[in-house]
Amino acid sequence: MKRKTILVRDKMQKGYRYTLSEPAGRNFDPEFRPQLTPAQMLALGVFAGKYLTDCRAEFPISWFARAKLAPKQRDPKLNYFGIDASQPLSEWKKKGWIHKDDPRGWFQWYCRYYRGRRHEDDARQIGRWKAIRRHVRQIQKNCEPGDPHCRPRQRQALLHWAYDARKI
Repeated sequence: MKRKTILVRDKMQKGYRYTLSEPAGRNFDPEFRPQLTPAQMLALGVFAGKYLTDCRAEFPISWFARAKLAPKQRDPKLNYFGIDASQPLSEWKKKGWIHKDDPRGWFQWYCRYYRGRRHEDDARQIGRWKAIRRHVRQIQKNCEPGDPHCRPRQRQALLHWAYDARKI
């Protein structure tokens, strides 16, 4: 595969560069098995429609063909489960969840990883993704299978982490 360098110019990063060293959607760490692609997540409705609205140029245009995006401000009704399941970015920063190269957080990391970037923060982010699995078990323990009305906030949060909460 020919390596490609991506130059980022958006509201949160100007002049950041990264290299795609793997084919898109392939050669993931064996411990990392997301159930949804970034395009599928955007089409289902995540992050109240505001996550990637100013940085579309960085990602494949096909990811946005069916994306549910809010043109002005966050709109939790755009989320698949119609509920807000996000904490503000300030809270993510306070908890130390943000790496300087991915100032938007986990989903930005995942989008770049999916595209083929491999990075020093991969192991930490994959560990965080694995830890979210506890919410799958809580839904399985407390809800009837397939009941989308049981624990919708947890289900929406799982969608934010590429777990397909519709199938639990």
